[in-house]
Amino acid sequence: MKVAVAKYPIQAPGDFAAFAERQAAVLGEAAAQGARIAVLPEYLSLELAATFEADTQADLHASLAAIQRYRDDWLALYARLATSLDMYIVAGTFLLAQGDGRYRNRCDVFTPQGAHLWQDKLQLTGFEKGLAVIDGGDALKVFDLDGVRAGVAVCYDSEFPLPVRAQAEAGARLLLVPGCTDTEAGATRVRVGCLARALENRVFVAQSVTAGEAAWSPALDINTGEAAIFAPMDRGLPADGIVAQTSGDEMWVFAELDFDALERSRGDAQVANDRDWAGQLQPAITRARMEKP
Repeated sequence: MKVAVAKYPIQAPGDFAAFAERQAAVLGEAAAQGARIAVLPEYLSLELAATFEADTQADLHASLAAIQRYRDDWLALYARLATSLDMYIVAGTFLLAQGDGRYRNRCDVFTPQGAHLWQDKLQLTGFEKGLAVIDGGDALKVFDLDGVRAGVAVCYDSEFPLPVRAQAEAGARLLLVPGCTDTEAGATRVRVGCLARALENRVFVAQSVTAGEAAWSPALDINTGEAAIFAPMDRGLPADGIVAQTSGDEMWVFAELDFDALERSRGDAQVANDRDWAGQLQPAITRARMEKP
């Protein structure tokens, strides 16, 4: 299965039609390279705030409210592209209104067969908590994509072992990570989280990122990091865990992922964190005790 992840340069579309035209173009590029799954970044929907007046662009709370008018168009756009391009599209995230002024950071997944799936971000960053209007999700899912089970961990969620472990135990062998970070430290945290989840669970991890600067947006102002596809560091797999990653101005990076080889690696593993996971749950070692000299 060929997977594409985006290092997506943030722009300022003048209207939804311009946004839709660009999405068709960039996803068309991924499809032309044979991608079966394409992963776009977290907060992608906030690019649509550029279509409003400057006061709304500069006010994140106002932006969240304003972009809701595009929700139906957003769903129709990616559903159409997934079908016409015959490709699974992980459409970044949309900050979706829940009523009473509350939002969830929702990752929409669209299938070539016309289905719409989704996973809400579970853990909120300090920035998101500070907005005081975003709630974490309350459901954890896995999806069947052409016979490969996949889970979504939105950015910060990739830094938490237990939910991803639950997805792996539900059969996930591919973790899809729409990301958005504005500092080198943040980019490193998500990258290390992705590498760790690949190691622990013997899964492939596909991470997208935002790129460039958008001074008009309080959320998308600065963007860092490289899009990458990771694997466990074991026999027959990359020693550094990096299958592929973007460099410079590259927007897409691609990798043909061999899930059969991933499964075979379990039987010839140098280490087996995935199989040995339960060892850390022994009652005698789940708590440390103070040893007196």
